[in-house]
Amino acid sequence: MQIIWTQEALEKLIEIEDYIAKSNPERAAKFVDQLIEQAESILNNPRVGRAVPEIANPDIRELIFNKYRIVYRLNEKRMEILTIFEGHRLLRNDEINL
Repeated sequence: MQIIWTQEALEKLIEIEDYIAKSNPERAAKFVDQLIEQAESILNNPRVGRAVPEIANPDIRELIFNKYRIVYRLNEKRMEILTIFEGHRLLRNDEINL
C-alpha cells in the first residue's frame, strides 16, 4: 500500500508549522515531523483509525494525534491523507475532495 498526501493536507501542515513557529520555530518543525510520522505509522494497519463521524463513508477515517485530526481515505492500493485540523472543529465537506 502506498501513502499519498493531498495538496490540502500539505497546506495544512504548513499552516500548523507557521502558527507554532511564531512562538517556537524549533518546536514547530519537530511537531510537524511527529504529525507526519503518526500519519504514516498507520500504513501497516490503516483501519486502526475510526470512521469520521461527520461522513457516512467507512473508507474515510481519522487518527487523533494530540489535538489534531488526521483524516485519510482508504482504497485497495493506497491511503490518501486528505486533511489535518484541530480536533475541536467539525470536518467541513469543502476541506476534502470526495
